[in-house]
Amino acid sequence: MATTNDIKNGSVLNLDGQLWAVIEFQHVKPGKGGAFVRTKCKNVMTGKVVDRTFNAGTKIDFETVDRRDYQYLYQDGENFVFMNLDDYDQITLTGAAVGDAKNYMLENQNVQIAMNNENPLYIELPASVVLEITYTEPGLQGDRSTGGTKSATVETGLEIQVPLFLEQGTKVKVDTRDGSYLGRVNE
Repeated sequence: MATTNDIKNGSVLNLDGQLWAVIEFQHVKPGKGGAFVRTKCKNVMTGKVVDRTFNAGTKIDFETVDRRDYQYLYQDGENFVFMNLDDYDQITLTGAAVGDAKNYMLENQNVQIAMNNENPLYIELPASVVLEITYTEPGLQGDRSTGGTKSATVETGLEIQVPLFLEQGTKVKVDTRDGSYLGRVNE
């Protein structure tokens, strides 16, 4: 059995029968008293983030989570179909399991799916993706690159804020963590 000294970012812990992914951790050795480990954990199923503190050396259960490469094929109603790139087996995930990742996925895009005991837990996307703007209001005369922003809808249906000068049909880079505009993509 492992201890709190083995905690790393990305570790998955089994706490009270639920799986929690470690987002941040910090070993603290105060001048007085015993050392402890302060963590920020995200519930793998619900996405809830909590702060947990453990005494140093406390035994905890780590879960093995293997990340496998899949290709997103298509959406079937509320479900999403993926193909394993190693053996070409297909799996279907519910919309709840996919979560916000659906806002950044295009057909035939490669993703990683975290699996625990052959059960898919969550989808890991690259830090940024390139999406095309499908609708935005036209820019007005005098709009410049350092000005304000306007709403734009990208090809997945996600609405983001972009600079005023961008037009429909422009490809943009979008951050998958918070949905922010990162820049224009020239092809």
